Amino acid sequence: MMDIALFHGELVRLVAPDPDNESDMETQARWGRDSEFQRLLDTDPAMLHTAKKMKKELEEELVKQGSGFFFFIRRLSDDQLLGFVGLHSNVFTHGNMWVGIGIGERENWGKGYGTDAMRVLLRYAFTELNLHRVTLIVFEQNVRAIRSYEKAGFIVEGVTRKEYMREGRRWDIVHMGVLREDWLKQNQE
Repeated sequence: MMDIALFHGELVRLVAPDPDNESDMETQARWGRDSEFQRLLDTDPAMLHTAKKMKKELEEELVKQGSGFFFFIRRLSDDQLLGFVGLHSNVFTHGNMWVGIGIGERENWGKGYGTDAMRVLLRYAFTELNLHRVTLIVFEQNVRAIRSYEKAGFIVEGVTRKEYMREGRRWDIVHMGVLREDWLKQNQE
């Protein structure tokens, strides 16, 4: 029997999101007012959301949970909500899923929380869900995220050139992935 806290890392733990936690919904709404956070997270136009809107979106996401696994990220030392991470797939039968992650407050960027959360999620993906591959996309200008994903075991698999527009400039999207056998090798050393 494995003696492992499946949803705990060295710095963070993954928890089930609770749309009735008003503080968490307010925190997420605050993150949404940071245009850099929004622009690093998604190609959609930046939009402002209220805590009520965040609660509604989370409730809708949880209803669709059949096609994915969604978690909030909390810091171990003080239980502060740091961000979110999730796996999703339209076709789960091939053992492949996409991952998305966001660390909300700028003061928590670059401190290893995202890398630790991704490592926890990959452990869950490969040991609990028995996935074959986890894939993500990241914007070329998000160098900090690319480094974090590489630390967690992802490799660059390709680039879609000039895929999206921000502030009058076209940017590339970087495609990254990690295979179960590569993850196992990295975590047995």
